[in-house]
Order: sequence, then structure tokens, then C-alpha cells
Amino acid sequence: MRSILTALAATTALTGAAFADGHANLTGTLKIVSDMSNPAPRAVMEQLAADFDALHPDLTVELEIVDREAWKSQIRNVLSANPPDVVNWYAANRMTPFVNAGLFEDVSDIWGDLEGLDAVKGALTLDDKQWGVPYTYYQWGVYYREDIFNELGLEEPTTWEEELANCQVIVDSGRACYTIGSKFLWTAGGWFDYLNMRTNGFDFHMELARGEVPWTDDRVRQTFANWRQLIDMGGYIEDHQNYSWQEALPFMVNGEAAAYLMGNFAVAPMREAGLSDDQIDFYQFPVINPDVEMGEDAPTDTFHIPAGAENKDAAREFLKFVTSADVQTDINSGAKLGQLPVNAGSSVDADEFLEQGFTMLSENATGGVAQFFDRDFPAEMASVGMEGLQEFMVFPDNLDDILQRLEQARQRIYAN
Repeated sequence: MRSILTALAATTALTGAAFADGHANLTGTLKIVSDMSNPAPRAVMEQLAADFDALHPDLTVELEIVDREAWKSQIRNVLSANPPDVVNWYAANRMTPFVNAGLFEDVSDIWGDLEGLDAVKGALTLDDKQWGVPYTYYQWGVYYREDIFNELGLEEPTTWEEELANCQVIVDSGRACYTIGSKFLWTAGGWFDYLNMRTNGFDFHMELARGEVPWTDDRVRQTFANWRQLIDMGGYIEDHQNYSWQEALPFMVNGEAAAYLMGNFAVAPMREAGLSDDQIDFYQFPVINPDVEMGEDAPTDTFHIPAGAENKDAAREFLKFVTSADVQTDINSGAKLGQLPVNAGSSVDADEFLEQGFTMLSENATGGVAQFFDRDFPAEMASVGMEGLQEFMVFPDNLDDILQRLEQARQRIYAN
């Protein structure tokens, strides 16, 4: 569906006040293709286009909304033939193939004008240049049953030793420490992300993702050794390989497991299942190695300028617009995207989990922000890797065979 968006006075009150002054006189047409096709994101995208249009009377903003899943297979063709001026995509490795193919524009020049985005700059940097901007992300962390912790006299752990001690108390009470559904593999990827970043640091984790470190490296083995401590003490629910992440939720809701390492999108289903905010709380994954800074998983959605765009001046102004603190506060509110603004100068709705996540990512993710295993690793390596991670959780004695397979895959995949 294609529509020409004109000024909508009702939606420009916030952004108009912030941006009416000092902008260049933009002319022509700004063509945007967006995969924000679900109802709430679609409304946000239509608002952004209309607001930007209203700020620039001599510019026509043309917006095309495409199906989110279909866009994954369409984007390369769109970027190659008659590209628009702005597109939606994702940070880190999901961005890399289009940068390497010369299909995304280098926008390093505008990053000097952007403030409050330091947490994710690395995820948009390749060859010391920036290739897009972020507009939303969400935190991962440990969501736990506060009432169970209170019953057992537990405090939120800040160190691995405290984490293991808590887990032993939980197991001794007849519960699992963690629920997880690894049927579709990616949840195991989240566990590896955190254990590896806490054991070896964000930079090492990204070196592994880029294929620069062997999977048989002793530092990788240490990550798995730490992981095995939880596995061997019975820290996870049984048969998790048979459950999706949603199917694993009842174990926490029913009190058979005390916590879930998951993204903030799990909060709504927890509430819908009957848990009150008095029963749920959140903490940052604890420190394992105090010598490395805290890295976090925070999958980030982004805007990019195709290298073949016709109206790059207007596209650059649009990228500045969507990264401003006021705009990111507005579009990420609970009534709209319901996620977190990336700009550290933004504010969030009065929701305890959004507030905790925003503070954590803005102030205590000094190691860096990862994009999640299946975004940071190339697609084939991610697939093979997550199969190995799930196998390790079920059969930890297979570790040597798993690491050999992953190392063979690394040598083959990155050589190409």
C-alpha cells in the first residue's frame, strides 16, 4: 500500500515544536519503505512520516508499508533496483551484508550531530564508519518471581557466586531456578550471549561472532564451564527442548521455576497469565568476571539510507529527526511501540520494567550492546551454533564434540 502523507496538525505538536527551527529547506520527494506492518508500529511509522512532512512544506514524504516477514527476502532487490531514500532494518551482523555489498550509505557525517546514542554506536559501526541509526530497542535480563524470592529469603544476585547460591536454595525448595523453552533454539543463544559476555567481555564475544576466535579456545570453554554449573545443579526445567518460549512460561507462572532469562516482551504474557507486578521483578544478569564491563543484549531496530537513494539530504535529516530525544520518547511510549528509546536523553512511561531497562541500558551497559546471537553471528553460523548450544544444555558431556563441529563450521563459513 502506497500513500502520500501530508501534514497532520494533531500529530505534529510535539515534533513541530522541537524541529521547526533551524532545518534546511528540503525539497523534492522523500521515499520511505518500512516493514513496520503490525498495527501499532504501522501507526507510529505513519505518524513519523506525517510529522516530518509537516516540518518541511516543500518536501513530499512518500511512505510504503510492506509486510515485515516478506521484507526480509525483498530488501536486497529493493536496495539494488530503484531504491527508496530510507528503509527499516536491523543493526550489527544483519546490516553487514548490505554494507559489504555497497547497498547502504555511510552516514558517519551525521553521527557527529547525534547525542545520547553511544550505547549502540558499535552495533551500527563497520570499518570505523556508521551505516544507520537506531530508533528503538528492548532489554533482556532476568525476570523473576519476587514472591518466591521473599519466601526463600533471597536477594537479587549481583555476582555469579550469589547467583549459584540462590539457585541452590531454589532447587532445594523443589523448584527449578529457570524456565526456558529451547525448542526453537534462540533462547539457548541468549544464555550463551550473557555467559560469554560476563566471562570474557563484550569485545571478545563480538570477535567470536566475527569468526576471529576458534570455538575450541580455552576462553570459550570457560564460558561453557560456567554454564555447566547451573546445568549440573538442576537449574533448568526438564525437557525444555520440547517447549517454545511461550510454552515454558507456565512453569514460572505456576511457581515451578523461579525466573526466566528473557526479553521485555515476556512481561505482557506474564501479566496476562495472572502474575501481578508485585509478583514479578527484574535484575541485570550478574557479574561473573569483575575484570570485564557489563555487556547487554538489546536487539535494535534501525533506519538506513540506501546507497542509491535520490534524496540523500532529506534522508539524512529524517535520520536526525527519528533519533532525537523527544521523538524517541514519543514513539516508544506504552501507547505506541511500548519499547525503549535508544537516546539516553529520552524518558520512558511509568512502567517499572521499562524504567529499569532504560536505566540499565543507558547507565550500566558500559561494555557494549549486543544484538542477540542470531543477529550478531552470520545466519549459517547462528543456526549451527544454536543447535550446538541446545545440545549442550541437554547433553553437557557432548561439549568436546560440539565445539569441534562449531569450529569446523567457523572455518568453512567465514572462509566464504
